[in-house]
Amino acid sequence: MKRTLGMVTLSALLVGSLAACSSSSDTGSTSTAPAKASDKPASSAAPVKKDKTKLSYWTGDRHDMDYIKEVVQKFNETNTDNIEVEMVVKTEDFNQAIDLAFASGQAPDVIRVKENTIQPFVQKGYLKPIDAYLDDAMKKKFPIIDDFNRLDGKIYSLPNYGSTLRLVYNKDLFAKAGIAAPPKTLAEMVEDAKKITAVGKASGSYGFALNFKSPESALGRSARVIAEASGYGGYGFDFKTAKFDFAGYKPVIQAFKQMLDDGSTLPGMESLDIDPLRAQFAEGKIGMYISYSAEPGVYANQFPAKIDWAAAPVPTFDGTVKGATSFVGGQWLSISNTTKNADAAWKFMNYMYQDNVLKTYHEKGFGLSMVPSISAVAAKPNIKGIDGFLPVGKDGTWPLQPTVTVEGMKYSDAFFKYMISGGNLDQLVDELNKRYNDALDKAVAKGSVKVTPNPNFDPMKLMAK
Repeated sequence: MKRTLGMVTLSALLVGSLAACSSSSDTGSTSTAPAKASDKPASSAAPVKKDKTKLSYWTGDRHDMDYIKEVVQKFNETNTDNIEVEMVVKTEDFNQAIDLAFASGQAPDVIRVKENTIQPFVQKGYLKPIDAYLDDAMKKKFPIIDDFNRLDGKIYSLPNYGSTLRLVYNKDLFAKAGIAAPPKTLAEMVEDAKKITAVGKASGSYGFALNFKSPESALGRSARVIAEASGYGGYGFDFKTAKFDFAGYKPVIQAFKQMLDDGSTLPGMESLDIDPLRAQFAEGKIGMYISYSAEPGVYANQFPAKIDWAAAPVPTFDGTVKGATSFVGGQWLSISNTTKNADAAWKFMNYMYQDNVLKTYHEKGFGLSMVPSISAVAAKPNIKGIDGFLPVGKDGTWPLQPTVTVEGMKYSDAFFKYMISGGNLDQLVDELNKRYNDALDKAVAKGSVKVTPNPNFDPMKLMAK
């Protein structure tokens, strides 16, 4: 597994003077039917139109939905191949929806993929390699990275944007609680949450929240980045030994549980999705949470913030940074392996990767461009809060951990259950390690996963130079 993305692409972002600003989730799904161009009067000399080619594009992204709808509509109105794309936004259980769609023979033609889905989607045979469509100019323009875009020698997606992860905090509540600066350690975070709750509870404000309706999403945007900044693999994988070891999660889960036990978290957090959480934060009801660099765009457009807020580096175990802070991303669109209209799907995908689309995406603050030629010329978004999310020297991209199919409860659900119900955390970690490593051994034996120990792996070297 390689770490080229963090070193090359982030460096390009930082060298370019105008570098700037996940995935979000919501409930339900939205289908956006394409707008129809007005018909022209028929004439006897008019050429016969080709039959319309209809495509479906599925995404789980909510934060950029309005902009992407506009782009899709423009493609439908201007393409000369009579292609019509329907954009479907499925923001609840997106991965399960994709599984069901393929199982029932109703898979979309184009799919939004992410760092945690591209490997399993390839393993399941969902994605079509796009190598045949890429010319030398495209391969030079887009950084093609093993494990992120290219798997087993075949390319499945190209990068658009990535995201930094930060602690998002309500400056008004911090000032009211007498807190001078955002926390640098987990202990300070727990104490700050308690102080904020003490001064804010009467008006319905609490110190901390996460979107625990989906424990996987909640821990993926919080515990993951805290562990990585503290020197541990964010998904419980130890790259030195090439084995799973969830011991690095223990301090984070203990801190989260302590805030729950203290009553410092927003009531009902266990059923909170990310957009309702954002709405509560915008109203001043949450002191702090951890999330991606899409937040400035969200508070500028989706949920106008009624508070003074900012972003800061996430706390670490003891205040010492021992690893790169996640800069995540590297994929965007892929073509379904079952589509009957692969060439048309590529024409749409190619349109989505045009410079004007990617540049506008960057400038509107939906994500940080990971394409050097775009980040070099795009203007910095004029959006409140963006400065706290800009890449810095401590940001970097970690290699991808292997994807395995585990028997029993996933680690995120198991940790969340412990936070709510208690138990023996050491025993839980041991049990998770055994189940995940058993699954890893089976995957390696089957040949679906390849891992190699790297005794010299240094998480500090992942930082951008």
